[in-house]
Amino acid sequence: MKVYKFGGASIKDANGVRNLKRILEKESPKSLLIVISAMGKMTNAFEEVVEATLQSNKEWQKPLQVVKDFHNSMLKELFPNSRSSVYTEVEVLFAELENFIVQNKSTHHAYVYDQIVCYGELLSTTIVSMYLNESGVINTWVDARKCIITNAYYRNAEVDWKKSEVAILKNINKESISITQGFIGSENQNSFSTTLGREGSDYSAAIFAYCLNAETVSIWKDVLGVYNADPRYFEEPTLLRNISYKEAIELAFYGATVIHPKTLQPLQGKNIPLYVRSFIELHAKGTCVGKGQGIEPKVPCFILKDKQVLLSLSSLDFSFMMEDNIGEVFKLLYKYKMKVNLIQSSAISFTVCVSDAYNNLNPLIEELQKYFRVRYNTDVKLYTIRHFLPETGRDLEHKNEVLLRQQSRETLQLVVR
Repeated sequence: MKVYKFGGASIKDANGVRNLKRILEKESPKSLLIVISAMGKMTNAFEEVVEATLQSNKEWQKPLQVVKDFHNSMLKELFPNSRSSVYTEVEVLFAELENFIVQNKSTHHAYVYDQIVCYGELLSTTIVSMYLNESGVINTWVDARKCIITNAYYRNAEVDWKKSEVAILKNINKESISITQGFIGSENQNSFSTTLGREGSDYSAAIFAYCLNAETVSIWKDVLGVYNADPRYFEEPTLLRNISYKEAIELAFYGATVIHPKTLQPLQGKNIPLYVRSFIELHAKGTCVGKGQGIEPKVPCFILKDKQVLLSLSSLDFSFMMEDNIGEVFKLLYKYKMKVNLIQSSAISFTVCVSDAYNNLNPLIEELQKYFRVRYNTDVKLYTIRHFLPETGRDLEHKNEVLLRQQSRETLQLVVR
């Protein structure tokens, strides 16, 4: 069995859905699970519905109408026969969503988020599944919430692998084509919807592949594969033909965004190759991530993380920064949900580069100042260069003010502004 994953960019409009059908006709898989994200930018649009819902008024109707208009426009293009049952199916989903919003009393943001945003995937898969069926590509629609069982950590739920495997094997027919949702699951006790974190559809594909013992996973994107650098920030990037699991996990850890960090671990566990392919140029082989050594071709890989914070701490009495001091620092970083991307220490100082995704920098600094002297820089950039050459980082160092430089055998990191 094979697993295909299509992201929002691949089905952002009616032509994208038609192209998905063209890919299936060209590839002709007989045993296939297709994992699909919300269409286009619909996750962002649903987030607007969430924010309006939590304001405790009827302002949610305006952003919801934007979502409805988008999907209704898609229906008119793909299903010119207004008698198609897809119209009823979509109306039912919107009725369910509105009923939740009207009945909801919770002010727990993450819970409300997951109950609303999941409809992006439910709508996209319903539309694609029914379009394919009406076009002769027979498939079965499957609700991922009956397959991926999680805890109740809303917006970043953890998978119960044993229960999920049982549910997936029960609900997925390995002898035909099935379509399900990425990104979503349901929590074990009350069956409320959960999500696996932004960009979690890749992870969903890996979960299904692991539980189904799939032959391969293919992620279809608007690029030819995985590059050694993000084309948005670096000129003339090189396409990587092969990447080992270990190297891909390293790149993901440092911030490469083509492959979701959680995706690789279950695939490595069962040695399932992952292909990153272009949904535009179907003849292109793309990039294979699998068992092997390093990367091919062997070139430096550049990763950029912007909007970083550089924190430098020293003890108030200029004593050594020992394990107990550093342990307290990490407790506070965890408390304020800071993602640590780089660490450097000396006898009397400790420096970290972090991502402040939850806007907790000010309270963190206030608490750190009770115990340490604190210096910090906001809005800095972190460049990571894997397999660097002596001349690789010179251009970056000449063009920017370097606040921190750290080098190991394989990796060079620069914090600049």
